[in-house]
Amino acid sequence: MSMIKGETGDWEIVLGLEVHAQVISDAKLFSGAPTAFGAAPNTQVSLVDAAMPGMLPVINKRCVEQAVRTGLGLNARINLRSVFDRKNYFYADLPAGYQISQYKDPIVGEGEVEIDLPDGQTRSIGIERLHLEQDAGKSLHDQHPTQTYVDLNRSGVALMEIVSKPDMRSADEAAAYLTKLRSIVRYLGTCDGNMDEGSMRCDVNVSVRKPGGELGTRCEIKNVNSIRFVRQAIEFEARRQVEIIEGGGRIVQETRLFDPGRGETRSMRSKEDAHDYRYFPDPDLLPLTLTQEYVDGIKAGLPELPDAKKARFGKDYGLSPYDAGVLVAERETAAFFESVARGRDAKQAANWVTGDFFAMLKRRGVGIEDSPVSADHLGKLLDLIGDGTISGRIAKDLFLAMEETGKDPASLVEERGLKQVTDSGAIEAAIKAVIDANPGQVAAYRAKPTLFGWFVGQVMKSTGGKANPKAVNELLKKALES
Repeated sequence: MSMIKGETGDWEIVLGLEVHAQVISDAKLFSGAPTAFGAAPNTQVSLVDAAMPGMLPVINKRCVEQAVRTGLGLNARINLRSVFDRKNYFYADLPAGYQISQYKDPIVGEGEVEIDLPDGQTRSIGIERLHLEQDAGKSLHDQHPTQTYVDLNRSGVALMEIVSKPDMRSADEAAAYLTKLRSIVRYLGTCDGNMDEGSMRCDVNVSVRKPGGELGTRCEIKNVNSIRFVRQAIEFEARRQVEIIEGGGRIVQETRLFDPGRGETRSMRSKEDAHDYRYFPDPDLLPLTLTQEYVDGIKAGLPELPDAKKARFGKDYGLSPYDAGVLVAERETAAFFESVARGRDAKQAANWVTGDFFAMLKRRGVGIEDSPVSADHLGKLLDLIGDGTISGRIAKDLFLAMEETGKDPASLVEERGLKQVTDSGAIEAAIKAVIDANPGQVAAYRAKPTLFGWFVGQVMKSTGGKANPKAVNELLKKALES
């Protein structure tokens, strides 16, 4: 929990998040129009999406299944009966003048998400509900000096709105919650979590209070599209509210926007209440009824989720909670690690995956699927270290060669003559040459044995790093003390 220090003492931040996650499906929630990102404006719009008179919505079974999968992944109650309502408001990119959403009877009820905090602690954050709704279209204000353009490609796309309880108390906790939520939906395959493409967007409800006091008036910051911006928006908005209250003012319940360029929030409109939307059940859609057998069938097909995988990595591989948490954050990373670690030293595998391998991906700006080094090749590299074919130092150079060529490490060792020198005669000859060339350093070593490392370095340098380090240490000690 982080406090804001004000003139009148400490203030506590209270946070709740509403995340809009775009459902992975080939068609929209109530029409057969496609949902691919990046299509030319207004090319993925059916007559239903454009709200032409007489058009009737038909529920997409796949979207329902994806919502149930997500609810189960959030350890939430699945409601076997849910109702679609009309949420009425008027905007240029909402052709019908209403959005089909769920209000009193959502498809998913209360659940929880366990978040991992930077200090290694975990906390449980309550989920209030998950409901299905249509997305609106998109208004484009930067295409013409005096006119707004409207793109309806997104109109009718299925969204899951995941509403948390007001359980978070800092920007760190909000960031951890978003990170975990994105990880869960990606594991489940229900949303791709790409905030930069708008397929996961976040509304942040922020209020402040004296510790343990009554909840303050909240402001909602709409459509924040990155975890970094969520942090910045929370920190600015909480500070703004404290300064207003301490200055004798009053917080007005309103909807605000975050301006990333300025790092500040600004007023957008007064916050509506539910009655302002005149919700009523959509007369074109029957209540959605599910059977327990249907829900149980989806549950049986769920993958191992991040928390369960993290616990297993600790138990089966002896990894620290931190290492396990890093490796399970993405499903592909966890699978890559398990492939490398199978039958090998798991800690060494984790160090290579989170160290040199991650650094290489970052340097190249690619994901695991485009890595020039496969899990099979990285595993073979560890085998070559393990059986003494190469030293740890040579392994670093070999990894770079694997990155450049995409070749098997064993063939690169042969091609480039990287095999570790274990022949004691060759190592003794290298040691003799170093000792003969540095009589002054030998005398200094006898007075100050801490210079031993310098000699090790010289021998390794003269052998191009190929000498077996253990043999170098043993033979050098013997030579210097004779």
